[in-house]
Amino acid sequence: MLIFVIVGAQPARAQTFTVLHSFTGRADVAYPRAGLNMDRAGNLYGTTAGSLNFIGSCSLGCGTVFKMAHKGSGWVLVPLYDFSGGADGRTPAAKVIVGPDGSLYGTTLYGGQGLCSFGTGCGVVFNLRPPASACKAALCPWTETVLYRFSGGADGGEPGELAFDQAGNLYGTAVWGGYTGGGGECQQLGCGVIFKLMPSNGGWTESTIYTFMGGADGANAIGPFVPDASGNLYGVTAVGGDFYCSFGSEACGTIFRLSPSQSGWTKTTLYSFQEDSNGYFPYGGLITDAAGTLYGTTTSGGTGGGGTVFEFTPSGNSGFFSLVDGLTGQYQGGPSAPLVLDSAGNLYGTQVRNGAHNFGSVFKLTRHNGFWLFTDLYDFYSASDGASPYDGLALDAQGNIYGTTEGNGAGPGTVFEITP
Repeated sequence: MLIFVIVGAQPARAQTFTVLHSFTGRADVAYPRAGLNMDRAGNLYGTTAGSLNFIGSCSLGCGTVFKMAHKGSGWVLVPLYDFSGGADGRTPAAKVIVGPDGSLYGTTLYGGQGLCSFGTGCGVVFNLRPPASACKAALCPWTETVLYRFSGGADGGEPGELAFDQAGNLYGTAVWGGYTGGGGECQQLGCGVIFKLMPSNGGWTESTIYTFMGGADGANAIGPFVPDASGNLYGVTAVGGDFYCSFGSEACGTIFRLSPSQSGWTKTTLYSFQEDSNGYFPYGGLITDAAGTLYGTTTSGGTGGGGTVFEFTPSGNSGFFSLVDGLTGQYQGGPSAPLVLDSAGNLYGTQVRNGAHNFGSVFKLTRHNGFWLFTDLYDFYSASDGASPYDGLALDAQGNIYGTTEGNGAGPGTVFEITP
């Protein structure tokens, strides 16, 4: 069932935009594509695709994990770990998350083992912990432990963002690997898998809990997952489903549910996107509110051609789809990251290339009397404020918004703050 919700627009209120850090590509590394997460103390954590390890095939460096910490009335960037590109991983392209133990967990697209991406490895899942004793040096690298190295075969390759369940297990998606009988790129690289990492005897045990088959089943799942109280996991596939998109060689994407049982996991496709006003290619993944309603984005399509924001209420083996907003812009210029929900039920998101200057934007959606009101919070426009905010945002308790842009800053990328 489709339900269309009329969306109004309201003028942007005064916001204060501040660049907290402009990357230079030198000691502070470069290209923070993956966005930020915040710990309870208000520190921000992020990753960059480039680093200081200009070795082997890492022409721009193999990637880093960094911390943004308060210093006086400002912020300071502190590098935490510099990947070497070998067994420890290469190119972290998803957010690091703060685990139940307070340490950081994340993935890299490449490195580790296997022959993915021209022999650069198929990616790893890693954990980062601060030094065991007090550090007296200016820079104190954290300690990395690799929890799992993907082979690119049945276990998948090129993992994305992780999510914990209440029992402390980790779940994630690997974009490639698994079944190779599907069409398009699936035929050569595989359609992707969903994996689980379970703590076991001081280490972690990996298992593949679902392998995508392409076609109507979907392919190239995008995390993170949304768990519910029954242990179900909700997610999206970037492509696949029942409807073919003319702008690409794949179908338009799906929303699915994974349900646990004693015999394994059962996948149900709840919704297939099609090339219409609802949008297609849901690269941004899902979030949920306390009532179990799912919210997500598509990067293309919709009434304005620039992607959409949607809500979906699961019901049985399908659900109720509502269009929250149709964005104006260019093909694949809309949101490519998860939304963020504040305590009042407002939604926040980013657009990669849309906005007044086609360099990307930050927006807010406010529910009011059964409608959604769209507010354009900021449009990137110059060589100093950044461009292409590929990933999502972080919010603090005061309503301040934090995010990253991948490029076009004074150097290759920025960390920014928007205050109400």
